[in-house]
Amino acid sequence: MAFEIPKTSYTGKIKEVVLGKGDKAVTVGGESVYPFYLFEGEMPRLPKIAMEVYDSEPEEWAEAALEPFAGVTNDPVAWAKKCIDEYGAEMICLQLASTDPNSLDRGADEAAEVVKEVADAIDVPLIVWGTANHDKDIQVLTKVAEVCQGKNLILGPVEEGDHKRIGASAIGYNHTVVASTPIDINLAKQLNILLGNLGVPDKQIIMDPTVSGIGYGVEYCYSVMERMRMAALTQQDEKLQLPIICNVAKEVWKSKEVHLPDNEANMGDAKKRGILLEAMSAMTLLLAGGDIIVMRHPEAIKLVKEMLADLTA
Repeated sequence: MAFEIPKTSYTGKIKEVVLGKGDKAVTVGGESVYPFYLFEGEMPRLPKIAMEVYDSEPEEWAEAALEPFAGVTNDPVAWAKKCIDEYGAEMICLQLASTDPNSLDRGADEAAEVVKEVADAIDVPLIVWGTANHDKDIQVLTKVAEVCQGKNLILGPVEEGDHKRIGASAIGYNHTVVASTPIDINLAKQLNILLGNLGVPDKQIIMDPTVSGIGYGVEYCYSVMERMRMAALTQQDEKLQLPIICNVAKEVWKSKEVHLPDNEANMGDAKKRGILLEAMSAMTLLLAGGDIIVMRHPEAIKLVKEMLADLTA
């Protein structure tokens, strides 16, 4: 008698969301199985990787993270183009670190102008990430939405405290929002409902459950993302049937382990350590259900792409 692999019956499907405009627009979602369970159903496209760009010169970055972008870290347009031209970036995530009220506190008009310059200079989808300060993000992201009308940017993080203003701008100026909640499946569903009640269609929402790197609670992030996928695919929970983005790069590269010098605490080569930490953290989140991963180091991205190719060969 032939052995048959037991298979789960899936009744749900992750909705497809189109990001960006033109020939380089990216579609995410569409899977009808748990991540990489290709023997049970369809995963029509691989997850996407967005490369980080900052709107101001990074401070306190590890040398290994700065090295690939030498000469362009003071120019977000040049930085974004280098990511695309030299490292093959499919998407760009512009981190608006300079708008943080506890940092440079740059104004909305100046930030929006930088975003527009980057958006006009590239042809791949652009994620614009604020500082999670509600008052400042409302000022900045609503202005960005207006200045970049019709470019279908991905604006985030959009949280319960600012979802009405930013969500309304996304509707009015045709952008996608990142619904961001603090590692809780019920809060994630609630925010998606609130955005829907506001009038933001599902095709303009992706979810950010907030994530961490290996060694900093990634197992809890994994379990929450896993439950989101279970609810979406086997429990017909339509409000969780949305693609997931994981903004993991800055979580990994701010950890103390990537800043320790070579061979300190018997941890070996610092550059290799940082690259492996990022690659392993990203891969863990992809196995949990991530559709978009924000990453930093080109060599870590290369490792992840090789693992994805092996999983789907």
